[in-house]
Amino acid sequence: MGKLERLDAHRARMEAWLRNCFLEREPRGNLYDAMRYSLLAGGKRLRPVLTLEACRLCGGDVEAALPFAGAVEMVHTYSLIHDDLPCMDDDDLRRGRPTNHKVYGEATAVLAGDGLLTAAFEAMLAPGQALPPERIVLAAGILARAAGGAGMVGGQILDMAGEERALTLAEVEELQRLKTGALITAALEMGWAVAGGTEEQREALRRYGAALGLAFQIQDDILDVVGDEAALGKPIGSDARSGKTTFVTLKGVDGCRALVARLTEQAAEALAPFGGEGAELRALAESLADRQT
Repeated sequence: MGKLERLDAHRARMEAWLRNCFLEREPRGNLYDAMRYSLLAGGKRLRPVLTLEACRLCGGDVEAALPFAGAVEMVHTYSLIHDDLPCMDDDDLRRGRPTNHKVYGEATAVLAGDGLLTAAFEAMLAPGQALPPERIVLAAGILARAAGGAGMVGGQILDMAGEERALTLAEVEELQRLKTGALITAALEMGWAVAGGTEEQREALRRYGAALGLAFQIQDDILDVVGDEAALGKPIGSDARSGKTTFVTLKGVDGCRALVARLTEQAAEALAPFGGEGAELRALAESLADRQT
């Protein structure tokens, strides 16, 4: 199997699962249309792929992990809808097309995000799942913590406050550990929880996720300065226009590229307990370090 073939299969499986979401719901105005508009807008599906592959690495059933992987993507999508709102980043484009509030209006966009957040927990806690209840509760708790004030939402409030002053490197690292890294690490830990993995496996996945999440964000910061707008599907330079302190602000583009390379090595090293079975996650880290979108 090629370097990323298994991850591509996870991605295809996830896309099929997501396309079946909300099709049979009773109409609620255009709420479900708005939810599906952003949920099915494409993207890397990085977080759900991490959940599925972590589950496989820890000896679990990938099919049983699908609702949990889908839940991570719903939470990620809701965060993007809200991030794009005028009261946050006020963006007009996301993945090359109008943002949710530009299509459906601000009120519906807020509710679409709210709907996706709650649907994530509905998916994980649905009856009839072939998993021990304690694994379901553990995975749901991991996502709840990572998505809230102790994770992604906490990072977002620090990000907004950071527009008003210059931040230190330690402050930027903490901000991004919460805003971006928490959900990436949680995606991996959820796969571990579904599989019923060992504590050694959990710690290895945490270390991999921490390094991968930081490298991913630093590469984002680089692309916001030197990326191609057509490839990215959104304008570049938004961080500078918002007055945000980023890794590029503090380390420069070349310094950031060196940091991404070092973090990618750390991510690969963290997977040592999995031996050769961790090859695809190592390859994923390398591919993300070189990405242009």
